[in-house]
Amino acid sequence: MAFAGKYELESQDNYEEFLEAIGLIHAKTDHKVVTEVVQDGNDFTWTQTIPNWSWSNKFTAGQQCELATMKGPTFTAVVTMEGGKISIPFPQYHFTAEIIEDKLIMNCIIPGEKGVTFTRINKRI
Repeated sequence: MAFAGKYELESQDNYEEFLEAIGLIHAKTDHKVVTEVVQDGNDFTWTQTIPNWSWSNKFTAGQQCELATMKGPTFTAVVTMEGGKISIPFPQYHFTAEIIEDKLIMNCIIPGEKGVTFTRINKRI
């Protein structure tokens, strides 16, 4: 599945609950998030941008990679891609992304007591 492209936030569910659960409620914004994905085979550069802030990770699906969290610290994880879905086990949540009908669907799932599933639907621009 080709992820390459630029996407703008169309809708989201459980945004504030997710930010609160990971300790980033102060980062809440009403700006439209733009996600840009550059893909060359299994190599990706994944960047999310709002005015005055940008967060980017480079990774190769199927390999262990060093990634940055939204808070800034880095961690290592194996990024997988199965059935057209990217999966990354971040320290506080599990991230998945897939393309469905030309929309980039991203989910962040926090397991356990906090139990929040944050979904972001992005349209291609």
